[in-house]
Amino acid sequence: MRMIVFFDLPAITVEEKRHYRQFRKLLIKNGFVMLQESVYCKMITSPSVENSVKLLIHKNKPPQGLVQILTVTEKQFVKMDYVVGEYTSDVIDTEERLVIL
Repeated sequence: MRMIVFFDLPAITVEEKRHYRQFRKLLIKNGFVMLQESVYCKMITSPSVENSVKLLIHKNKPPQGLVQILTVTEKQFVKMDYVVGEYTSDVIDTEERLVIL
């Protein structure tokens, strides 16, 4: 499964910028990969992991703005239609437990 987090946070004042940076760093620290600006994605291996990640995001939500979470299956994620551009990532993103380089 894939968990996709969409967020639109205000970043006008110094305080708002700090909350934006903290939230973004939290996502990256917990294994999320940026799909595009303010859209991050993470592979989830089980429903219990999904619940724990959702709980983490809820506990660390910024005071203002909009944060949305969408969980889709891997089959649905692969069917994503790229109208312009293509998905590129330097991160090895696989379900396999062992990756031989």
